[in-house]
Amino acid sequence: MADGLEQSPESWNESQVSTWLRSIGVKDLYIEKLYEEEVNGQILLALNEDFLKKKICMKSGPAHLIIQKREELLYPQQKTQVKTKHGDGKKTELEQKNVKQKIPMKSEDPAAQSPVGNQDVLVDRHTAQEQPVAITKEDCKPRPFDQEGTDFIYVKHRVLQPESGAFDLIAPCHEFKSFAVAAELNQTRLQAKFAKEVLKFATGCMNIRSNGTIHFGVMDSKDDAGYVHGEIIGVPVKEKDIYVDALDYIERSFSSDKEHVRQCVRPPRFIEVMDRDSTEKRYVVEVDIVPSISVVKNKVYAVRLPNFKESNNKVEFEKETVLRRVGSKTEPVSDKDLGDFYHRVKDRDAQREEAEKNQFLCGPELCQDLGRKLTMLMTSGKKFIEKEKWFILVTNGLKPDDLYNIDWLINMNMFCVFDFDPDSKISGLCSRYLQHRAANMHSLQSYRISSDMSIKEFASQLHLFEQTSWIFCNGRSDFKGSEIPSDEMTWIKTKMTFLRECVSLICKQILPKGTFQVIFLLTSPVEKPLLHTFNEFFTDMEGHEDIICLCESQKNFQKWQSFAEGSCGKDTVNNFSVVGMKISHMNATLQQIQPVKACTRKHLPVFVKGTCLLETLEEEQMYSLEIVTVDHCDETSEDFIDEEKANIEGQFYHGGRVTWLNFWLAEHLYVGEVIERDAYQEASNLLNEALKCNVDQTPVNCINIYHHPGSGGSTVARQVLWNNRKDLRCAVVKASYSATVVAQHAVELREYEEKDPQRCLPVLLLIEDSDKEYLDDLRNELEVAINVKRIQNGTLCFILLSCRRSHDPERRCKESPLQNVAVTHKLSPQEKRKFAGKRRMLEEKYEPEFILTFVLMSEEFTVDYVQQFVTHLLQDINRNSVVTRLIHYVALLNSYVPNSFISQSHCEALLALTIHMERFRQHEFERSLSDQAKLVFLHLRDDKTHIDSIRIIHPLVAKEILHQLLGHKQTQSSLAMSLLHENVLFEHRFGRDEYLSFLRALFIRRSRISKGDEYDSFFSPLIEHVCENEKSPNKAIELLKEAFQCFHKDPFFAQQLARLHYTYEKFEEAKHWAETAAKQLPNNSYILDTKGQVYRKWFQAKCKALDNDNVSKTAQSTADAVETALKALECFQECERAANADMENVNSSGFFAEVEVGCSLLKLISSLQVFANKANGHSECMKYLLTDYIPEEVEVAWEPFHGRLKKLHKTMQDALEWISEDLSYFQTDIGAYEEETPESPEEKISHPLAWLAKKSSEYGKYFSEAYSNAILQHRETIPANLTPFQKRMIIYHFGGGNMTSILSKLTDQRDAVSLLEGILSLYPSNPLRAKFGQRDIVNYIVAHITLNCLSPQTQKAAPLKDLQTLCRQFPTDKRKCLPSALFLLTLLFWPEDHDTDPEKETKYENVQCAVEHLEKSYWTKMKDIPQRKRRIYTLFFLGNGQGLDKFVHKSKFESVTKVFSVSEKRMKWFKGEAWKMPEIATMLKRVSGWTEDGVVYLEGPQKKKFSIPPLYVPSVPHSNENITFYLGFTFRGPVACNIIVKK
Repeated sequence: MADGLEQSPESWNESQVSTWLRSIGVKDLYIEKLYEEEVNGQILLALNEDFLKKKICMKSGPAHLIIQKREELLYPQQKTQVKTKHGDGKKTELEQKNVKQKIPMKSEDPAAQSPVGNQDVLVDRHTAQEQPVAITKEDCKPRPFDQEGTDFIYVKHRVLQPESGAFDLIAPCHEFKSFAVAAELNQTRLQAKFAKEVLKFATGCMNIRSNGTIHFGVMDSKDDAGYVHGEIIGVPVKEKDIYVDALDYIERSFSSDKEHVRQCVRPPRFIEVMDRDSTEKRYVVEVDIVPSISVVKNKVYAVRLPNFKESNNKVEFEKETVLRRVGSKTEPVSDKDLGDFYHRVKDRDAQREEAEKNQFLCGPELCQDLGRKLTMLMTSGKKFIEKEKWFILVTNGLKPDDLYNIDWLINMNMFCVFDFDPDSKISGLCSRYLQHRAANMHSLQSYRISSDMSIKEFASQLHLFEQTSWIFCNGRSDFKGSEIPSDEMTWIKTKMTFLRECVSLICKQILPKGTFQVIFLLTSPVEKPLLHTFNEFFTDMEGHEDIICLCESQKNFQKWQSFAEGSCGKDTVNNFSVVGMKISHMNATLQQIQPVKACTRKHLPVFVKGTCLLETLEEEQMYSLEIVTVDHCDETSEDFIDEEKANIEGQFYHGGRVTWLNFWLAEHLYVGEVIERDAYQEASNLLNEALKCNVDQTPVNCINIYHHPGSGGSTVARQVLWNNRKDLRCAVVKASYSATVVAQHAVELREYEEKDPQRCLPVLLLIEDSDKEYLDDLRNELEVAINVKRIQNGTLCFILLSCRRSHDPERRCKESPLQNVAVTHKLSPQEKRKFAGKRRMLEEKYEPEFILTFVLMSEEFTVDYVQQFVTHLLQDINRNSVVTRLIHYVALLNSYVPNSFISQSHCEALLALTIHMERFRQHEFERSLSDQAKLVFLHLRDDKTHIDSIRIIHPLVAKEILHQLLGHKQTQSSLAMSLLHENVLFEHRFGRDEYLSFLRALFIRRSRISKGDEYDSFFSPLIEHVCENEKSPNKAIELLKEAFQCFHKDPFFAQQLARLHYTYEKFEEAKHWAETAAKQLPNNSYILDTKGQVYRKWFQAKCKALDNDNVSKTAQSTADAVETALKALECFQECERAANADMENVNSSGFFAEVEVGCSLLKLISSLQVFANKANGHSECMKYLLTDYIPEEVEVAWEPFHGRLKKLHKTMQDALEWISEDLSYFQTDIGAYEEETPESPEEKISHPLAWLAKKSSEYGKYFSEAYSNAILQHRETIPANLTPFQKRMIIYHFGGGNMTSILSKLTDQRDAVSLLEGILSLYPSNPLRAKFGQRDIVNYIVAHITLNCLSPQTQKAAPLKDLQTLCRQFPTDKRKCLPSALFLLTLLFWPEDHDTDPEKETKYENVQCAVEHLEKSYWTKMKDIPQRKRRIYTLFFLGNGQGLDKFVHKSKFESVTKVFSVSEKRMKWFKGEAWKMPEIATMLKRVSGWTEDGVVYLEGPQKKKFSIPPLYVPSVPHSNENITFYLGFTFRGPVACNIIVKK
């Protein structure tokens, strides 16, 4: 206690009151005001919250604190009763129940109940704790006295006001009886006990003429351990009749006036007691006593009370006594007072008469303005219901008439409905709602979330935020599943837990506080489950501010009221309830305050140039699209526009994303026009070009808008949609839906209300910020759908308008001017004029700082201007405030992570705002920001969840703020470290998934040009900045280590640590981190690749050290390096196995790395002294590597490695073969401008074909050095004594080791002919007699074919017949053939024009047999990867020549198409334009065939139909037609290209 405050508070003076206020932490400002108002101790005790708020202008928080602390001061012992049993420390059952309930304090303001500070401090209210617990029990009101037909309920452990004596004779006096023991007695004993207590109390009340109620089942003494006087416990009632019949004792207990007593003693009432933790039914039994003056006038009543005597086992009656109420007790009137008592009867009668008269004199009840009350509650005091607010409806069955008055509900943003009406889907609210809106049917169990599922996944699984979730809380009568309706008690037993989990999940993890409102619509009698639902919401929402109760009937409301008052007090319940207003009146009132007009109608354009109605229900079923209708935004109400137009415009020019309302307001001249950039015109021209009729039109067209971040690309794209909404069907693809779902909805949108799928308007789809892979997937899905629908060729069905970030939009535009548009920060002269004019107009309306982004744009974001602006902005900033810290964090994230933001509830948690009144939430948050923060923060709202978040107005501003705020003293690494340690943000629940993904990206996401970044980075740009600009790799390592811990030891952080350590040659640590990652993900090929790279770099470092130190290379000095290289090879082989087993991804990095390390190891081995001498060093080396021979110089030092080194030539050859085969299957000529997978291997080989040729040659060189050099340099003839292995190695060295290397000579033609001749001269002169292996035959044949392609005139190549004969050496069992062998069979045995029919048939059979086996190995190789991601590579086409001349290699086309850029070239092939070029048409031969049900067949084979897969599926005609096509040869078999229907 503060000094000088020992005396009783009542006697304090003004100064002592001030001292006490200071001690409890009240601000000086308020203390001074109270002192001026002369508040002393006496006045302090009489104050209420209202006075403090209105007169002293106090905020709710301090006012509430003063009242609460005053109560604690006055009643310290009553506030909390700490009960512990001595001895074993166990608690009574009742105490434990109380603990479980964690009952909030009775309070008008929920601040008292919500934990202050971090909202995330979760106290599990279901667990009892073992330490002594302070329990505060809620007060409650008794049942309204002597009213018929009231529906009332008590809650166990709530407390009634103490027992009372007579007050004004009308207000009843109360007496409590626990009756716990008596309730369990047999009927006779129970009735006697009950009658005795009732008649004793009744006589006392009647004699003093006071109303009264006696309550059974309420604690009556303080001696009961664990109970409070007046605490409601309830008694079990087996049969109500027993209690009713007990009053028959009246006839035996009163000698006269029995009828009077019957009139005054009302029959027992049974009020149910609700217990949240028990399913047993208990009641409070109450008897009201009403001694009306007309009955009791002039009477005194004497009673003989019944008593059950255990001695003789029967009821006896006590002697007749006159009783009266004295205070809170009933006592007999003593003999000496009896005369006086009789004498005063007249006085008592007069008092009663007066009291009864006054009871009916109170004036008529004032009529409340319910319309205004409803409006204020629904809008949180604003003029309109917030567009972005979510609503949760709890209801229990509407009357049929009311179902026609729910238009207000249909217009609401309904998140979910808790429906207790099992017939709702057949005849209730649900059936009516479904006529207008889409909803998904769920049960309470649907909201059980598994531990491994994120909230985002859960929400998408239940389609929350897309369509209303309709939760049937008590079964569903139309459903065949196991959801059956149940009675109250069964519901509490079986469904209560599910309800609790469901409400908790919604309030604590899905919707942040303040983003939603809960409406209880009570239209039928209230049952317990509904009360439990209120209790759960009240507890989980930490108060009542966002709960509204609407109820038409006063009678239904009463039970609800009696229950709710216990949680939040009578006034509060009345404040958030609208009672007595008809549903039809609510409907009319609420429609006036909705931002959109009721039941609006939307329209879409149709093919024949009219419009059709788009039903909201249908629109919601296409939930992955935001459809832009012809009359978009027309539904906005006039009042809303007048109120909000300045805000909407201001938000856009401050830097917010453009909304449809911006365009609508400009179009209807409410505000000035939105500037059209030049890029808008360019995009419109491309669109108009695409819309022109063209036979060669592809069904799906693509236009790309590439833009500098924050340069208005999104505005341009949306302008294109807005201005075409009346001629095309337009929609924005919402983020996070799969291409399959979007395609399905896009097709539905195209065909909506159209009769003929062939005659529909094209759909213009805007896709923002998606990668190329997603666009390809979407395009593919749409093409498949068009194919299935058999839409005629040349019909344009979809236009994909892709809007993506890029740091070099102009380059993109140059690459493909017919497809790409660039939006940059640079303005053209015309744009400068437009911007200057607009700026003048805006500056007349707004201060420059409120249209910041527009001003910066008109200045073209020049570096100087941004610098000046930020310097000016940060002039007076308080660098130590928590708001500045928040600016730091947001700037850091926005600088490095594209499109990042921090949710508003994260910010509130950091600023430690505990916002008590939700309706002031936004206001409170903005008030807490500094002036600088208000200017640079942009408030965003998620389109789907409507959750608020903030980012800095522009990424360039964010970078500059970060730079200037940090200055020279602080570094970005220390800021990033602080951000990691900011537990409030890290642990905060709402928006957690997004926050963690941004934080993760900050440390791990590498920049990629393909993703719109400036350059390709090896680490995340932040980590690179710390290493390079701050020159402190150690700090970068510390950061990643900290992140690894924070992200629960995430293996991908360990992988980054390994890479960072080996980059700085800290190999031991790198090894530790690589092993840490691999231990957690032992089958991830990318992590195993990193592990291999650690050893590879270590090996390179060891080799470098050997060279730099001029150490003589002996077996001893190199043993360590050799061991490391072998370890690297082992890791890469492990990576290869994991990659082959992974069916979802393709990762060939292990094979490439194995060859690289192998070559380096061979180089090291051959540089050893023992192998380096000129005379016989090389042959010594070969002997060591290829035979069992071990030179003594290396015998001991390399003992552990001999076996592995001797296998080296074999494993390397296998890896080279694997790469060659892989490159033969799939397209590898894809330009450098391809997307990368999110997990990309360490070192990507950019030109694999050239790499393979080089490495194969290098590999051959190590094993054939002596001979091949001589042959190459001196053109010497080949020595006769060479072994087949040596010859094979020389062939490798010349570039003939595998099919891919040989064919690459067609593109790199230096010395190609002489090399090929050299290669062929190494093979036996009569190959048919030689015993060739399969690979040798393949290489031999491919060398001939390549030589023929390069110089057909020289005729050095063997004739086709000989090669066909040689093919007979392939295994007859085709399952044993290599894919390359099967490929050659399809090529070489393709029939010639001059073949006879039987010869053709035999050849076709050979080819078909080979194709069958090729298909199988193709699908094994493909895994589960979509074909569009691994396009089959066409090696040869069928040409017009004869023999080998009929094979035209793909490289022949290059000379024709080399004038085009890579992407244009791809476009030409894709659209099929390239085939029409005359140079290509003369080279190739068209073959005939037909299509049948979408399958292409080749004309020719007689016995068995030969189906040829089309290279481009949409080119196949839908009807059965005769066709011609070009034939391509691939490792899958022949394919059909450029299919044309025969006219």
